[in-house]
Amino acid sequence: MALAILIMAAGKGTRMKSDLPKVLHKANGKPVINYVLDTASRLRPDKTVLIVGHQAEKVIDATRSYQVVSVLQEPQLGTGHAVMQAEPPLHAFSGDVLILSGDAPLVRTATLEKLIAFHREQRAAATVLTAMLDDPAGYGRIIRDRVSGEVLRIVEEKDASPEERLVNETNSGVYVIDANALFKALKEIRSDNAQREYYLTDVIGICFGKGEKVSAWSVADADEIRGINTPEQLKEAEKILEQL
Repeated sequence: MALAILIMAAGKGTRMKSDLPKVLHKANGKPVINYVLDTASRLRPDKTVLIVGHQAEKVIDATRSYQVVSVLQEPQLGTGHAVMQAEPPLHAFSGDVLILSGDAPLVRTATLEKLIAFHREQRAAATVLTAMLDDPAGYGRIIRDRVSGEVLRIVEEKDASPEERLVNETNSGVYVIDANALFKALKEIRSDNAQREYYLTDVIGICFGKGEKVSAWSVADADEIRGINTPEQLKEAEKILEQL
């Protein structure tokens, strides 16, 4: 089956305390986005789409050696809005869409291969990569049906109830979604949430609400889902990358 990869790289990264786009900060001398693009290329996708925004030209210039199509997210109205920008270059695409974050360089190719295989074995419309964390603070929570175990929705921490915040299965921000299901669901998401943004996570609940199968596959090493939002997290990622 065909595979397209979307990489979200539009963010400012204000907590990095630098005007440089977050994905261009270097880990062990190499831009963070390059680690993600290298991992993506090893999957041999039919098409890779890079979603840029803050200082878009700098990100495009830094990634010219990769076979990617760049699309602009301007203004930046959330992760769902970011993925909406990828619809034009994928208008004729039929297959699975793997969505990655440009600031999460630790996810391994083998993990993504297993995620894609699981998604296809399950014949799911959407599959999310999850991780079990002792301290899930800051992450979206995976809400499952207590009987069937199926994924009902993903709730962002700022929108979670006290009970939902106790859930320690967390969203990695990595998804495999059937292209047709993805772009149909994106037309239905709304921005009536704490952030006033269009959340990509809402696609999961929409797919479930339509009776489509939504699956989740949990990674064994929770370090793989770490994103980089602060200089301290960048230093932690560098140590892990040295061991890979």
